[in-house]
Amino acid sequence: MTTGPHTAEPTPARSEGGAPKVVAEGVLSSVRRDPRADDGRRPVAWLHITAPGRGTTPTVRSWCACGRDLFAAGHARALAVIADHERHRTTCVCINPTANQEGKAA
Repeated sequence: MTTGPHTAEPTPARSEGGAPKVVAEGVLSSVRRDPRADDGRRPVAWLHITAPGRGTTPTVRSWCACGRDLFAAGHARALAVIADHERHRTTCVCINPTANQEGKAA
């Protein structure tokens, strides 16, 4: 056994070549949607809920392409906006083109 500083030795190369490569370098490993492809779908209604944890106030915001924009803070009001957002999704023509059109001019 030697004492004092000494140089590091490189690890001997493995004959099997290491772990097998599954994908070539630079090739995406998952299938992604082609950003140029257009399937006709567009977002028309959003519901954003923030519930940070105990002792804090939850907030909810509901948007729709028809111009609807609601915001609420607090447990009871947030739940009311969530329920109203669900109800709006069934009646808004932006989301559901076959929604009931009673009372609207043809």
